[in-house]
Amino acid sequence: MRYWILFCFLFILNCNGFCQQKVSFLASDSLKITADLYLNNYSYPFILLFHQNGYSRGEYLGIADKLLNLDYNCLAVDLRSGGKVNYIKNETAFRAQSNNISYKLIDSQKDVIAAIEYVSKYNNKPVILFGSSFSASLCMMAGKNNDRVSAVAAFSPGEYFEPEISIKEEIRNFDKPLFVSSSENEYPYIMEMLENIPDNIRTVYRHSGDNNAHGAKILWESNKESKECWLELLMFFRKIK
Repeated sequence: MRYWILFCFLFILNCNGFCQQKVSFLASDSLKITADLYLNNYSYPFILLFHQNGYSRGEYLGIADKLLNLDYNCLAVDLRSGGKVNYIKNETAFRAQSNNISYKLIDSQKDVIAAIEYVSKYNNKPVILFGSSFSASLCMMAGKNNDRVSAVAAFSPGEYFEPEISIKEEIRNFDKPLFVSSSENEYPYIMEMLENIPDNIRTVYRHSGDNNAHGAKILWESNKESKECWLELLMFFRKIK
């Protein structure tokens, strides 16, 4: 265990740079989706990375490189609901607005499903869905009872689609490993949302009381608690590998 913790910290502090390639594919309503492809090895499974509201695939700059070190490929997707972060503009959101294609939060579920289908051209291994804020909830819905999904990492999920959709009910009887990250403020209602998921399925990481970072931003190097969250996430990946 001591050596595993040492490895984790070395992993966090020393990640290699990987090349990324901008790609595109179509959602079911013909919206063209932009994504960054990090292709490490054709034989490796994929982690699909989805951003929070108002953001872009730029949320995962620096995060994707670290995940590649775990022998995965990554695809960071611009969802149709978003804006700009880390100087990366959300091209899918701009395209949806320009073409008068619906870009409500729930409509981004089409983009999640399209991303799962897109990476199947590289291999047929089940993917890990990795979501932030509203997309974390989308990932849990898309992952349930889906043979193409092996696990879900959900950062700050919530009831973002009420009253039409209850995430608590949608994820009842969730059937695969689930990692959830929560701030102290978010923790009570996130635990209520997850109450129908058994403890042996879910892993919940709660930030310290003075850290209210929302979504996958908790993993940014600029966040003082990023190393602790990475350590918890790596332990989760070790269990599901």
